[in-house]
Amino acid sequence: MIRSLYIRVVLTFLLSVIGGTIISFFVSTWIFEEKLNDNAQINLRNFGQDIVRIYKILPLDEADSFVSEMKQLDSYYIRIYEATGQFQSYGALNGHKPATVTMEQIKKVLDGGVVQDTPKGIVTVLLGLPLKTEMGTKAIFLEMLAPPSASFVTKWALIFATCSLIAGSLFILVASVFLVRPIKKLTNATKRIASGDFNVKLNIKQTSELGTLARSFEEMMHDLQQLEQMRREFVTNVSHEVQSPLTSISGYAIALKKVDIAENDRSRYLDIIIAEANRMSKMSDNLLKLSLLESQSQQLRLVTFSLDEQIRRVIVAIQPQWSARNIRFELNLKAIILSADPDQLNQVWTNILGNSIKFSKEGGVINVSIKQDINNVIVRISDTGIGISLEDQKRIFERFFKADRSHSRKYGGSGMGLAIVKQIVLLHQGDIQVESEPGQGTTFIVNLPITTPTD
Repeated sequence: MIRSLYIRVVLTFLLSVIGGTIISFFVSTWIFEEKLNDNAQINLRNFGQDIVRIYKILPLDEADSFVSEMKQLDSYYIRIYEATGQFQSYGALNGHKPATVTMEQIKKVLDGGVVQDTPKGIVTVLLGLPLKTEMGTKAIFLEMLAPPSASFVTKWALIFATCSLIAGSLFILVASVFLVRPIKKLTNATKRIASGDFNVKLNIKQTSELGTLARSFEEMMHDLQQLEQMRREFVTNVSHEVQSPLTSISGYAIALKKVDIAENDRSRYLDIIIAEANRMSKMSDNLLKLSLLESQSQQLRLVTFSLDEQIRRVIVAIQPQWSARNIRFELNLKAIILSADPDQLNQVWTNILGNSIKFSKEGGVINVSIKQDINNVIVRISDTGIGISLEDQKRIFERFFKADRSHSRKYGGSGMGLAIVKQIVLLHQGDIQVESEPGQGTTFIVNLPITTPTD
């Protein structure tokens, strides 16, 4: 099996050129064959009639002498038959095998008939005519040795076939280099990417299918580079988030082994171990949920329900969080009936409102409003908290990302809440945006279609 694309291209072209040239030669020969035969027969008949007139006008000896010196004998072979079958020939055969003349053909001509035959295709035409001389009627048979037109066409076809084959071969040898070069670049780039090197420049400027393939490859390479970066960050973040509670659990478990530990300290250490274990469990659940959402294997359970009532119930459910910090809510909830997955959306409002409470100042205000247009429902949740910088706003929906690392211990959390929110909204064919300024609070805007597509 030939594995080199370059060799395949070259061989394919050469076989195509050779096959096409051979077919073209035979087709051309077949097309012109009948015409060449007609022309040869006309020329042979005219020449034969000229010979007949010569013998009719001149005495036999003079006619024989005249015919024997004719220049046309280079292309014609003449035989004059007696009734006995004996003949006198004029012209040199030059290696040409003459056509066979039978006694039946001789008798037919002597009786005044005409014999015309092409026993060897376009290069041999045989014509028999009655020849009246002073010695009686004889049979003259003329044979065309090599029609000039047929010889010319054959030579031209052979020259054309040879030139086309040589020129085509040289062209494909050069062209295939430019054809295969981008593919070789793509192959080498694939090997480098497979080894983890994403700094590959293809520099393929073609606008053909290969150029389109190269640009698609570069886009894929960019996406793979981002995925690899996300993978590394994910591993780092998971290691960091897991290491912190494990260190606490391990440290306080060792402390519990001390015999002289006070009872209140023992109880506090156990509370810390239980809290850190719960934090790891919650992080594990969030990772699993986020993985299911991102793979879109999570199926929506569509139900028609009142969106404003759902948000009110969420606010009531998290009352211990906001009442402990004297945070109040200002609600502008228009009655909206929505077709969506209530359990998933319940997680969205819980996570967003939880963040708003967590990052709001003591005695702050959280505004929640609902609006509706023809196709969408817009939910706005605004707080008066610490805000988010413009740079961090681009990444707050990434898993494990925390907008203010310096306050991560103070505010807690794993940094996966907003990542889950975004995936749930996208699963509903919706969109989520954030507007914020440091120190001026944050607003989350959730757009949801009134009727979620079921796909």
